Amino acid sequence: MNTTSLELSKIYDLAYKVLMKHGCDEYNAESVATTVTHAERDGSVSHGLFRIPGYIASLKSKKVNGLSRPSSIFLTQNAIRVEGDYGFAPVAIKVGIPDLIETTNKHGVGVLTITNTHHFAALWHETEALAENNLIGIACTAYKPSVAPAGAKKALFGTNPISFAWPRENNTPVVYDMATSTMAMGEVQVAARDGHKVPFGTGLNKNGNKTDDPSQIANGGVLLTFGDYKGSAIAMMIELLAAGLVGDLFSFEAKEADNNDGGPARGGEFIMALSPQLIAGENWNDHAESFFKQMKSLDGVRLPGERRHNNRIDKGPRNINKQLVDKINNLLNEV
Repeated sequence: MNTTSLELSKIYDLAYKVLMKHGCDEYNAESVATTVTHAERDGSVSHGLFRIPGYIASLKSKKVNGLSRPSSIFLTQNAIRVEGDYGFAPVAIKVGIPDLIETTNKHGVGVLTITNTHHFAALWHETEALAENNLIGIACTAYKPSVAPAGAKKALFGTNPISFAWPRENNTPVVYDMATSTMAMGEVQVAARDGHKVPFGTGLNKNGNKTDDPSQIANGGVLLTFGDYKGSAIAMMIELLAAGLVGDLFSFEAKEADNNDGGPARGGEFIMALSPQLIAGENWNDHAESFFKQMKSLDGVRLPGERRHNNRIDKGPRNINKQLVDKINNLLNEV
């Protein structure tokens, strides 16, 4: 794979400029470009610049409102809804998270539901933002069907990711962000692009047979859930939380509503925050740290999020797929 070296500031500038070129205003472009840059900074390449062509496709088709102005309303004293104005999810999240933090600090528990947005990013951005404010964060979202429930050979679920973040005083939070499928579809697509195989059984080909060829999974095949029926149950839970509870589209409905332009489908997101200070009490951090100390004492154990946070320490340039950069530059130079 040929790569080109880009400073983080150049990654941001490239994302920001191409979004502005194709219909975003400064408010929307800044939110998305920041999310993309943070993904590249932390090594989450399947959710960094790799997503830009899809973002642009959805702006070109007018499916996504690049001028969105999300607004929040309080459904109860600690349940907030952000109406996303059909824009990209990072914009709505930027509006809702401050209200969620304030509410959770006051009541101990807060729920944020986001509707009418187009989510194409990782989920750790929002849960980590909560953890950085000494709150526990949980987030999940559904997507167009690409994953077969346990026992099936046809897709019904999206990759349906879930993220969890636990705050640590004077330390980086513990954060995981995982698809309930065996792999995130973006990772499968990156593997197909770069000519790598995936673990056998990651998904099925169009004939319903298990395969290690990511191209066969991404083109006419389906992903499987991790852990068979266990992952399938969690994927179902996420459908119910991120669509049924939020009041937005289930994965099968998102497919029916989408124009298949290659960009993110419309849907919702469920985010919950908990205050360990108000719920567990003053000793919450010391108690949790004793648990993490036990984990770290075991050979081979790495706390979730450590790899990303270690990547973050490096402020230098990142090696980006050259073909991808050329593709984005072509979008930027379109007449």
